[in-house]
Amino acid sequence: WQQALQLLHKMVHDQVERTTITYNAAVSACGKCGQWRQALQLLREMATDRVRHDAITYSAVVSSFEKRGLWLPALNLLHEMSDLSVDGDSVTYSAAVSA
Repeated sequence: WQQALQLLHKMVHDQVERTTITYNAAVSACGKCGQWRQALQLLREMATDRVRHDAITYSAVVSSFEKRGLWLPALNLLHEMSDLSVDGDSVTYSAAVSA
């Protein structure tokens, strides 16, 4: 996950556009390693950088919460998705229920 973050931040230095896909890859890498705080921070960074987040982004963050049993933050993200008209999928909801 640390290498994923380094590459994501190197993109800025090298003036390479960071996209939803590159952010999702980094969020997913953080989530798979239990780094839920970092995954959430990247989600927030996407908004700051005006990079569109999608169901895949949210699913990765919710999954990172699931790994730690953090059901309340998972539910909060589901509400946020709804407020932003981001449609979840079965992966998103399964991870939230499992948290």
